Amino acid sequence: MVELQSPTEDDFLNDTVSSKGRNKNAKQLTWVLLLKAHRAAGCLTAIAPATFFLASAIKPVVKDGGLPDVESGDNEGFFPMVLVQIPMCNEKEVYQQSIGAVCNLNWPKSKILIQVLDDSDDPTTQLLIKDEVHKWKNEGVNIVYRHRVIRDGYKAGNLKSAMNCSYVKDYEFVAIFDADFQPNQDFLIKTVPHFKDNEELGLVQARWSFVNRDENLLTRLQHVNLAFHFEVEQQVNGIFLNFFGFNGTAGVWRIKALEESGGWLERTTVEDMDIAVRAHLHGWKMIFLNDVECQCELPESYEAYRKQQHRWHSGPMQLFRLCLPDIIKSKISIWKKANIIFLFFLLRKLILPFYSFTLFCIILPMTMFVPEATLPAWVVCYIPATMSFLNILPSPKSFPFLVPYLLFENTMSVTKFNAMISGLFQLGSAYEWVVTKKSGRSSEGDLVSLVESKEIQRAGSEPDLEKLEAELKEKEKKKKHKKHNRIYTKELMLAFLLLTASLRSLLSAQGIHFYFLLFQGLSFLLVGFDLIGEQIAS
Repeated sequence: MVELQSPTEDDFLNDTVSSKGRNKNAKQLTWVLLLKAHRAAGCLTAIAPATFFLASAIKPVVKDGGLPDVESGDNEGFFPMVLVQIPMCNEKEVYQQSIGAVCNLNWPKSKILIQVLDDSDDPTTQLLIKDEVHKWKNEGVNIVYRHRVIRDGYKAGNLKSAMNCSYVKDYEFVAIFDADFQPNQDFLIKTVPHFKDNEELGLVQARWSFVNRDENLLTRLQHVNLAFHFEVEQQVNGIFLNFFGFNGTAGVWRIKALEESGGWLERTTVEDMDIAVRAHLHGWKMIFLNDVECQCELPESYEAYRKQQHRWHSGPMQLFRLCLPDIIKSKISIWKKANIIFLFFLLRKLILPFYSFTLFCIILPMTMFVPEATLPAWVVCYIPATMSFLNILPSPKSFPFLVPYLLFENTMSVTKFNAMISGLFQLGSAYEWVVTKKSGRSSEGDLVSLVESKEIQRAGSEPDLEKLEAELKEKEKKKKHKKHNRIYTKELMLAFLLLTASLRSLLSAQGIHFYFLLFQGLSFLLVGFDLIGEQIAS
């Protein structure tokens, strides 16, 4: 455990005697406010590791102690009717891999139907996806292609439209995979049996793994956050509360739970979190399987990651404002209500981004210009280092990136804070849905490797030579496109503030403040000039 030394009452007494007027009041106010943050960090330091290791030791198991065997033909196995949905929109880089992986799922053909829900508005992409579906249908796969003429409601509208099909009533469960997700063949074998003899279970969620986690610094830093999210947040909440936010993909829902909870709603940009909260309020339980992985890819450019994070942080604030009355009026226990309101929404989605942005991007640099207000070293160093250490704990291979992770998270607080405000106050950008740009890294360079690679189940339809040649030529053409860097004004303005404050700190002989402000300012500068991650092709 990391021990943080907090100020004592003597510190306040000595400060009162030696200071005067504004100096005394400013310092005491600073100490009182930051002491609360310090104690909260100390509690997390003590509790989080124990909770993490306890959750890791407890894993959900199938009640009968075994998994069904499709190949054995055992009629007593648990093989309910499963609907599989692949929502996509203009994602021609990854559609072939995801459709191929889903079509190779190990499940009786008479018990599964695959819906390819194509919302693409590009005619070429539509034709490619239709052709892929047709090829798999000729191979005997039970698969259908759906395209909406009126594309309202984004992903939620797409899923809602698909669930209105008349044949859905014949299916008991629905598995959802985004266009860049490639489940292993045994995905349904490992997830669906958890529903057996467990009528209260509404959702089984698998964790994500990433094919491009080591592609660049940006993907490495993203992996730290997502490893903590799955290993700690999802796993702990699933074990101790039977509730967590649905990740929108790589999960299996009981269709009855979806219907009783109101189905998919288009009122926010986080339809996955929305349905999970409503299902929890209706008494449905959820299980998170940390040992069942589904491959996908991380955004490789800062622009794509920035837009993704904006949606992920504005949506929850929209949802909180809309569902707060329902939470208060629900019949769940007071403890569960408090958990949803204060921990699930306010702490994770509002307080922590606000704390990070205001303390490290506003208050700290401003204290360099206001001598009466000072911040102790433990605020600048110990608290952020401790919190970063806890976040990086589930991904030990990322420890060399501890400092870059800390600096980058503070930099991203600008985007998160802006998204939080837009979602909370219904500003225009809160309702923007931008499909995260995919690079198709799962193809491992070209279409040939797609066919040859079997280890990670990236199966696809047989490509003919003409199509292969056309794809490779198109890829070579894209390589010749000149990359350009975007300019982010907000980040550059904060970089100027932080670097100026670091110079002021140097002149005041405040060493630890100087180094923190300097490196934080440089990180804002790198992001402001789009020098992290892949650049966007013009």
